[in-house]
Amino acid sequence: MASTSTPLTLPVLPLDDEVVLPGMVVPLDLNDADVRAAVEAAQAAARSEPGKPKVLLVPRIDGTYASTGVLGTVEQVGRLADGDPGALIRGRGRVKIGAGTTGPGAALWVEGTTVEQTVPEPLPGHVADLVKEYKALATAWLRKRGAWQVVDRVQAIDDVSALADNSGYSPFLTTEQKVELLETADPVARLKLATQQLRDHLAEQDVAETIAKDVQEGVDKQQREFLLRRQLEAVRKELRELNGEQEGEESDDYRARVEAADLPEKVREAALKEVDKLERSSDQSPEGSWIRTWLDTVLELPWNERTEDAYDIQGAKAVLDAEHAGLEDVKERITEYLAVRKRRSDRGLGVIGGRRGGAVLALVGPPGVGKTSLGESVAHAMGRKFVRVALGGVRDEAEIRGHRRTYVGALPGRIVRAIKEAGSMNPVVLLDEIDKVGSDFRGDPAAALLEVLDPAQNHTFRDHYLEVELDLSDVVFLATANVLEAIPEALLDRMELVRLDGYTEDEKIVIARDHLLPRQLERAGIEKDEVTLEESALRKLAGEYTREAGVRTLERSIARLLRKVAAQHELGERELPFTIGADDLRALIGRPHHVPESAQDPAERRTAVPGVATGLAVTGAGGDVLYVEASLADPETGAAGLTLTGQLGDVMKESAQIALSFLRSHGAELELPVADLKDRGVHIHFPAGAVPKDGPSAGVTMTTALASLLSGRLVRTDVAMTGEVSLTGRVLPIGGVKQKLLAAHRAGVSTVIIPKRNEADLDDVPVEVLDKLDVHAVTDVRQVLELALSPAVNGAAPEVPVAA
Repeated sequence: MASTSTPLTLPVLPLDDEVVLPGMVVPLDLNDADVRAAVEAAQAAARSEPGKPKVLLVPRIDGTYASTGVLGTVEQVGRLADGDPGALIRGRGRVKIGAGTTGPGAALWVEGTTVEQTVPEPLPGHVADLVKEYKALATAWLRKRGAWQVVDRVQAIDDVSALADNSGYSPFLTTEQKVELLETADPVARLKLATQQLRDHLAEQDVAETIAKDVQEGVDKQQREFLLRRQLEAVRKELRELNGEQEGEESDDYRARVEAADLPEKVREAALKEVDKLERSSDQSPEGSWIRTWLDTVLELPWNERTEDAYDIQGAKAVLDAEHAGLEDVKERITEYLAVRKRRSDRGLGVIGGRRGGAVLALVGPPGVGKTSLGESVAHAMGRKFVRVALGGVRDEAEIRGHRRTYVGALPGRIVRAIKEAGSMNPVVLLDEIDKVGSDFRGDPAAALLEVLDPAQNHTFRDHYLEVELDLSDVVFLATANVLEAIPEALLDRMELVRLDGYTEDEKIVIARDHLLPRQLERAGIEKDEVTLEESALRKLAGEYTREAGVRTLERSIARLLRKVAAQHELGERELPFTIGADDLRALIGRPHHVPESAQDPAERRTAVPGVATGLAVTGAGGDVLYVEASLADPETGAAGLTLTGQLGDVMKESAQIALSFLRSHGAELELPVADLKDRGVHIHFPAGAVPKDGPSAGVTMTTALASLLSGRLVRTDVAMTGEVSLTGRVLPIGGVKQKLLAAHRAGVSTVIIPKRNEADLDDVPVEVLDKLDVHAVTDVRQVLELALSPAVNGAAPEVPVAA
């Protein structure tokens, strides 16, 4: 690549924020003093030199001159299109600016050197490709602008330097970019720079065009949608007028409904925000459907609806007594609650610290004792609405707290739905089977209930679906459960525990006579005077045909009796009216299933042989009688050690070890042949082996069975016992005393042995049961043996049974 240089002395024509490249022809305004001075100086110098006047076009950026200028010739001086004086100047070549010098006129004169570089012919391959690329990019850009004539001119340029300088006409180049082109002397490098600048501009233009296209499409779509909506509104208006409807009757006017509704302030603000979103969304948007469903739910909730409590305390107690026999603890608690509510209302203390006077009760007891039906009676007595929420088998936390609104098919939780169903903010909500709540990967519903059932928190309960605060502090929650141990400790701590331990036989007869029999007569289609059930028949049904804490099986037995009588009457086998006595039961429904042990023949009783004792236990169905059998293995078999059967838990197995250890260490003072315990295996069995059993309360029963086995003395048939035993022979307290005594009473036991420290629990046992039981409170297992074992016959040596 060859280069040449020629020294020059030229007047400077400054260009403020403007750049002229070689080959460009530009008009300049002579009203500018600097331009006029430079042109006049050039004209004066041209008079003594051949050729056109010459000037040096130099960019001046922020008062600073560039290091390179362009040699320009004044082609013509005249007037511009607007009538102002001007000069037409053509750029000829680059000039490297040197030192200033003097010259004619007022212009600034400088010394300079021309900068000329040429590209050899023919063009190298990479330069030819560069020329081709530049022409293609320039052609694409010019065609977008519609400059077809300029396209031909660009295509006709073959000189590399002239082609690069031609980009000076590009309006998208900044002054800095043009100065960079001016100061790049190498034509190939200059063409590369011009190509890159043009390529970048086209890329930016493509992005801008894409954005503009997208924006235009969006605007067009919005305009079309707006037009269609206006048309739709016009069609709806015409239809309303055709049907004679008023415009304000449209149910979709959510804003008017929200403003007209009696909502709390924060709920109103949240609802109005959602209405704003709804108005901005389209009918086709799924968000609009979610918002409508949410608004419908909020508007249907009874935010300020409350029922007035019935403060007739005597009347409420009468309602509870009429609908449920027994259950005095619950009745007293509801009566206390109403009395306190009445006093708070009289003194203007209905709301304290944002909380109202709700209640959270846990009704725990065996099936069939009336826990669920009691909730409805409580609501009736208080004059409140009643809602039942079944929690059995619920495993999803969202069932309690609701789903997030982002999910398809989202719904509020069961608590919110219960309030909505009740139509008031202070109903009685029965949380049925709370001990059957499970947990899995979807969360723990019992944990979600912690806030619902906490009187200190539930006045600001926040459902995931509603996302607004809901006041539950005035709700009376009644939770029912069969097994206390299945309720999480933290949840149980938030509830007031009320135990329903089952009915006595007298209570069952009253319930059957006053509630069950009339209901089953109606279901069987029998008039009250057509069939009469004597009290003796009811007592036999409750005592021998059923053995349960509740009355469900008793009701089924009564229903079976009435069905049998109805069928016999329709077949012509029996005339009505008919009175069912105790002797008629066997002919109608078969033999009894639960004959008391005391009613059996003495030789057929379980305790007719040594080594069998009667214990008391608590199951999920209430209290029950538990028998313990013990035997010793033949010493010749060599099977030493302790064997336990009957599907026992670890605690019960440990109780058996303790009982055996106590007898081994204290057998001498008890006058027992403990030598047999060293060489012979001991086997303890709990019948009903299919039923799992656990707990420490069978300790005294196992000790008594082993003592009976070793001494040969029978355990009294009419004695049942319960209590934990220690290694020193102390009888320790246990739980479920009321349920166990009720079970003993149902089984026909007359004497019960309990730990001394459980005497306080006797206050909970009905008086009619205590009157029929001889209860002994003991502190030592020696007292148990003295009470439970029958005396030895004539002081004869005992015969120890041997296991087969």
